[in-house]
Amino acid sequence: MKRTHNCGELRIENVNTEVVLCGWVNKRRNFGALVFIDLRDREGLTQCVFDESISEQIVNVRNEYILEVHGTVVERKDKNPKMPTGDIETKVNKVQIRYLDLRRETLQSNLKLRHNVTMITRNYLSDLGFLEIETPILCKSTPEGARDYLVPSRITKGSFYALPQSPQIYKQLLMIGGMDKYFQIARCFRDEDLRADRQPEFTQIDIEMSFVEEEDVFQVVEGLMKVIFTKIKNIDLTAFKRMTYNDAMRYYGSDKPDLRFDMKLSDISDVFADTSFEVFKNVLNAHGMINCIVVKNAADKFSRKDCDHLTEFVKVYGAKALAYLKYCDNNWNGSVNKVVSEKEKEVLVEKLSLENNDMIFMIADKAKVVQSALGALRVKLGKDLHLIDENKFEFLWVTDFPMFEYVEEEDRYVAAHHPFTSPNLEDVDKLMSDPANCYSRAYDLVLNGYELLSGSIRIHDQKIQEKVFEAIGLTPDQAHEKFGFFLEAFKYGTPPHGGVGIGLERLVMILAGTDNIKDVVAFPKTASATDLMSEAPSRVDENQLKELAISVKDSFS
Repeated sequence: MKRTHNCGELRIENVNTEVVLCGWVNKRRNFGALVFIDLRDREGLTQCVFDESISEQIVNVRNEYILEVHGTVVERKDKNPKMPTGDIETKVNKVQIRYLDLRRETLQSNLKLRHNVTMITRNYLSDLGFLEIETPILCKSTPEGARDYLVPSRITKGSFYALPQSPQIYKQLLMIGGMDKYFQIARCFRDEDLRADRQPEFTQIDIEMSFVEEEDVFQVVEGLMKVIFTKIKNIDLTAFKRMTYNDAMRYYGSDKPDLRFDMKLSDISDVFADTSFEVFKNVLNAHGMINCIVVKNAADKFSRKDCDHLTEFVKVYGAKALAYLKYCDNNWNGSVNKVVSEKEKEVLVEKLSLENNDMIFMIADKAKVVQSALGALRVKLGKDLHLIDENKFEFLWVTDFPMFEYVEEEDRYVAAHHPFTSPNLEDVDKLMSDPANCYSRAYDLVLNGYELLSGSIRIHDQKIQEKVFEAIGLTPDQAHEKFGFFLEAFKYGTPPHGGVGIGLERLVMILAGTDNIKDVVAFPKTASATDLMSEAPSRVDENQLKELAISVKDSFS
């Protein structure tokens, strides 16, 4: 439908008229459920109103975006006599984004930054003897990981390709095939819930090497990061820190801890071993734990209302409550002041090295809840209290991840990383008998609280691979059905090999100083995984569905 009016001609006599307007976003104002946009063309401005039923579609729209809006002219309650169209506004019921605002200086700068990082990567790895090899986009759906995006086959009706979540199997086959050193700027696809640092399709700097141990992989990756940060930020990176998964969870409550500020978790279960406080006693009797974090010299910054808000925050992570104590001038105050004994307080002062005006936040629960809730609270407090040095870049290798994780809904163990990750050699005999205490040769590189890459040394022994499949509940027949072509390759000799997948967008996001991955993507998807410009995903022609032997149900009930 063509536009019916320009943006400067609507008046009070046009109230109740259905209109189509086209123009540039001149100004945007958010008021909770309502969003107001002044739409501009060469003839003037019209205020457009988007209620919550349609506002999600413009969540990423900024100044100078081009919109086509469909709606009804209504009389404004707060008229603007300075605007020729100030007596009316258009209540929008449909919007189309014609073009994303690629002209913005920030976005253009970020896309140039992305290009530079990619070129530095290609040159660096090529100089080390790596070959850039493309792997298939249309591949086989395999278990584990996120949901696959499926592509129906027209030729083999009823069968589907899957878009790759990563080139994992293919790059391992390249190692079996003798390519020795491979890399790829690889597109990957995962059908999962989105957030600020995640998109349904993303790019991975994919690297695989033969005849290597962990140290060889670390050396290549650290060299790449150092050259990127030298050329992009003019920063000489210091030595990369290392920490086991268990220590990361124990001290930071996260497997991707932000090391730009201090504030470790402390286990204070022993302090309350003989406590009379029923809540703490019951948790310890149920084999739970009590941990805390100490916020130095900040007790005077937290009101009762502030602490109530923090309690609601930790409940999102499964914690039932957040206990707190304030230590000021050798006096105590707080939610559990009356139920914690004087002796227990004395031990807390010594164990936690408490000083005047320190604040203690405590959670008592199962270990997983305690660590995740306090870990999230630590990050929140670091941001809220401005404890984070935004100019620092702290790299950390997290190693020795659990081999498996238990999924209660399925009553089975699944691969924590992926089923081709090698277990630690000393844990091979426990794969079936004690999977909860098996650890792997998986590793992540963390940067400023973000998981920058994930990788591992892979299994190259067919017998160990079969044991891992059995441990995650795959019968030999099921393993052959899912991975037969891959397992067949093992028979021809598999070299020890390992590698990583580096999130390109996440790396560029950090380099660009933003916390939203959409700021470094030319055509990002919304939180509901839709492309508002091209209106994807969309319905397709019935004839296309017939060719694919597919019918679409209107309801999945």
